[in-house]
This record gives sequence, structure tokens and C-alpha cells, in this order.
Amino acid sequence: MEEVIFRRYQRVLNEGTELPQLILIDGGKGQLSSAINSLEKLNLRGSIPIVGIAKRLEELMYPDDPVPLYLDKNSETLRILQQLRNEAHRFGITFHRDKRSKAFISNELSNVVGIGEKTIELLLQKFKSVARLKVTPFEKIAEVVGNDKAGKILDYFKK
Repeated sequence: MEEVIFRRYQRVLNEGTELPQLILIDGGKGQLSSAINSLEKLNLRGSIPIVGIAKRLEELMYPDDPVPLYLDKNSETLRILQQLRNEAHRFGITFHRDKRSKAFISNELSNVVGIGEKTIELLLQKFKSVARLKVTPFEKIAEVVGNDKAGKILDYFKK
């Protein structure tokens, strides 16, 4: 958490872009204190309001306040904060899955000598996955990338 916050707001300072009006940290006291440490290193503590939301009891943590704030379980404010947190989770999970998926796919196909990024992209658009590509007949692959590249791909997968 500390590293992520530090990198994010260091970039904001370096680029001269506008600081946010609020930082919402997903986590309790530990995560909040890590984020605050980063803001202190960047001399931003006090410039940006920061709040942590702990999931278990849906409590809001404020810096330097040992007593958390408990919002009514039916309040619109709590619902909005939960939606923000859920969207952050969804974004992070989707990003991680996409990155892992692309790394796996591109690594496997990029090992084929004579096959470049454009060809890999074209193959994945057409066949959707490397697994499908492996069981596709030569003729179908050749229709997309030509006989030479289709032969190289099939030779690679036979090994």
C-alpha cells in the first residue's frame, strides 16, 4: 500500500496534475497508516483528506483518530463508499487477469520464430486462444496468416 500510494502521488506531483479531493483506502488502520506514511514522505500530509474503510464492520478510519466512524448500514453514504471499494476491486482484479493472460499468451506465441506481435494479435482475434489455435487445422491458420507462418506455428506446437 505504501509503495502504491507513494508512486501514484509522486507521479501526480512530477506531472503537475491536480491532487484529488479525497483518498479512500480499502483497509483498516494498518493500510491507512501505510498510506499516510507515503503522503508524509511526499510532504502531502494534510493537503489531501484521507479515509480508510474496513470491510468487516464497514467502519471508517480517520488519521490520528483511534475511534472509527460507523455509518448506518442503510445509509446512502455507506452504499456509495462500498460501490467505490467494489469498483476498485473489480478494476484491480480485471487488470491483473488481463495482464496475466496477455503475458501467458504472448510469451507462448512469441517463442515461435518468425511470428511478430501483429501476427499474434491477428491470430488471437480470429481464434480467441492459444488452446484453440493448437487444434485448428493448417488450412484455417493459413487463411489468416499464410502458409509459411502457419507452418511455423504448427511446427512449434508439435515440438
